[in-house]
Amino acid sequence: MHSHPTQLTRVAALLAAGSFVLAACGSDSDDPATPSSAAAETTPVEQQSATPRLALSYDGGILVLDAESLEQVADIPTDGFIRLNGADNGRNVFVSESGGFRVLDMGTWTQQHGDHGHYYTSEVAMTDMTFGGAEPGHVVPHDSRITLFSDGTGEVDIVEPAELLRGNAKSTEYVVPEPHHGVAVARGDGTLVVTAGNEDARSGIVILDKDRNEIARTDECPGVHGEAAAADGALTFGCTDGIVIVRGNDIQKVQSPDGYGRIGNQAGSAESPIVLGDYKTDEDAELERPNRFTLTDTRTGDLRIVDFPASYSFRSIERGPNGEAVILGTDGSLYVYDAMTGEQIRTVDVIDAWTEPDEWQSPMPNVHVQEGIAYVTDPNAQSVTAVDVTT
Repeated sequence: MHSHPTQLTRVAALLAAGSFVLAACGSDSDDPATPSSAAAETTPVEQQSATPRLALSYDGGILVLDAESLEQVADIPTDGFIRLNGADNGRNVFVSESGGFRVLDMGTWTQQHGDHGHYYTSEVAMTDMTFGGAEPGHVVPHDSRITLFSDGTGEVDIVEPAELLRGNAKSTEYVVPEPHHGVAVARGDGTLVVTAGNEDARSGIVILDKDRNEIARTDECPGVHGEAAAADGALTFGCTDGIVIVRGNDIQKVQSPDGYGRIGNQAGSAESPIVLGDYKTDEDAELERPNRFTLTDTRTGDLRIVDFPASYSFRSIERGPNGEAVILGTDGSLYVYDAMTGEQIRTVDVIDAWTEPDEWQSPMPNVHVQEGIAYVTDPNAQSVTAVDVTT
């Protein structure tokens, strides 16, 4: 376990909820990437190995760390509340600002030539590439494309990660009939899976073909929220009374055993057919602190509810390198479960006990897993801790 509190004293307790992402070299590009916008004046420097980096937001800026040493690489001032989402191309991060998604250059990426990889670094900087509109929401990397959803305008932007590497702000756009707090997933065959609803209510999902004609839909997913991708291309979307599974163009609704059994946040893994989800049963609670979680088999629709020894937040669920379910408890421990059986594999004490704040934008501990390492932030202790999930 690798802890590094001393480099984060400037973050104090201002670390923002959920703005925690890692950019690790690993994308394919035919042409040498050129830094864009503010980073364009910096000449790329080749090095011997990849340089994975962490991005963390706090009230007033974005902190970039070396993911191996946890040493600070950059500190970029920002205004207002922001969230960070990885572009899954080894170099870029989407910064959710009030007027849309802005692209951050993490200054680290790879170019593949046959069996050899060439690694480059440049200055960490915000670019002038922007997407979407007001109230930027979910960012979903899937099938070698990234789908951005803007809640305030209903805009859906489909971005190719390779284009970002070349500094091109290109996207394919679609606008839902009515803006809402939604999510969309573009698939490799050109189809688009998108939530249906308006500013007052959300009812389900719609599958659109490449010409954006409707293929299938369900309106049996009230309060639809969040998504996850599992093995073999299966997708899930959470409902206030269960979960919806999408396999190809088939849609299956899985009902919760409780009348109100909300699965609003999920975490998937390409290594597993099982999707990890939260589980809340108190419809009247302003903030329910759950002590159970769900494991849904996307092949069969079987829904398993597992007791958890503490509570957890919507920023607490992740997946391990082999599909393990990883949950950060409010008791400060990191729990690892076998997703197939629901059996607990191990527990690691990481941070002090904490309480989920009433406001979701407030600082709270986060967990992010990349390459088998779980990175846990603790705003109160001003620290980031790296834990090997498998050991």
